[in-house]
Amino acid sequence: MSRTGTTTRDRGSSRRPVPRHPGSRVTPLPNRRHHARRRRAVLLAAGVVVVALLGWALWSGPLLAVRTVQVDGATTLPAELVREAAGIPDGRSLLRVDVDAAREAVAVLPQVESVTVTRGWPSRVVITLVERTPLAVVGESGRRSLVDERGVLFDTVTGEAPAGVVPLAVRDPGPDDAATRAALTAIAALPGAVREQVAQVSAEDADAIVLTLGDGTVVRWGGADESATKAEILAALLDQLDAETLDPADELDLTVPSAVVLR
Repeated sequence: MSRTGTTTRDRGSSRRPVPRHPGSRVTPLPNRRHHARRRRAVLLAAGVVVVALLGWALWSGPLLAVRTVQVDGATTLPAELVREAAGIPDGRSLLRVDVDAAREAVAVLPQVESVTVTRGWPSRVVITLVERTPLAVVGESGRRSLVDERGVLFDTVTGEAPAGVVPLAVRDPGPDDAATRAALTAIAALPGAVREQVAQVSAEDADAIVLTLGDGTVVRWGGADESATKAEILAALLDQLDAETLDPADELDLTVPSAVVLR
């Protein structure tokens, strides 16, 4: 018994019980984590859709469609012929253009020495080519072929050859023929003014190059070695012959440039 006259049991029994309602239900708080996950899922799905639409627009849509195929470096080749060879249709997305395939297709053209194909964002394809430069012409009149400095036969001419292009007579013209390569080395070494006087260059083999000038003078060149030196000597001799400081000669032998013989 406590001092107040009440027992511990009496004090405990004085607390009022919390009333309970059997029919009432406790409402839980909203699950914030659940809603956050749903929001992230929705945003992710929307992002995927946007990326897919953007990818379609870039890959197949009009956003990066080819509108121009630009051809640079064409001088004798028609630009339209180069475009047809490249085979790049208007309207194709730049991302789908196979620049390597286009380059290989244009490189097949005989007149093309080298070519590059690049994308010009956002709507151009640029084809830059270097055409072969004719150095000689081979074959019979009416069906002759132009030859570049490497010996490649790349075009036919039915009329006069271009200025500065020298008629060449060899047995088997082509890049793999030693006589062809040697004769072209000699022709390439000639100054322009001298080359214009050459009526024909012939080569029985790589060591027997002969130049015939327009006035009938025969120049025995020998092999292709020291062609630059031989060309300088020939130019000087022709100047002296024109100035009549040398006696006329029907044959100039430059086979050994240090011991030139005039006959």
